[in-house]
Amino acid sequence: MGLQFTPDLSTTVQEIDDQHKELFVRINNLLTALEKGSGKDQLSPVVQFLTDYVVYHFGVEEKYMDKYSYGSATQHKAQHAQFVKTFVRLKDRIFVEGIDKETIEDTRQLVVDWLINHIKYSDKALGMFLKRKL
Repeated sequence: MGLQFTPDLSTTVQEIDDQHKELFVRINNLLTALEKGSGKDQLSPVVQFLTDYVVYHFGVEEKYMDKYSYGSATQHKAQHAQFVKTFVRLKDRIFVEGIDKETIEDTRQLVVDWLINHIKYSDKALGMFLKRKL
């Protein structure tokens, strides 16, 4: 079963929720490509789009944090930076070592588990803060 955006993941900020939904679609595409054993030529555009979109999405959240002086911005931005570093290492691993069950599971844990937990805790807290500001 793929990653699904459920009501409990809503931040109540439409722009952020819409981007999370798009991330879920793209992550599902990545997981499907990995599980099918897609070649680098098919996998590369999926991974590159996801990489670019994550950076774009984090940038949107961080603009809100800066604009409204979010008190937990430093910690939240550090989580974003750590995810990007870890994802880049995983991306490099996929293209250097290839795809095996361990790589698929590591991808699922990093991308799916991290994202769900990040949204449930950090992004929802940001959403609650922004709800009072917007």
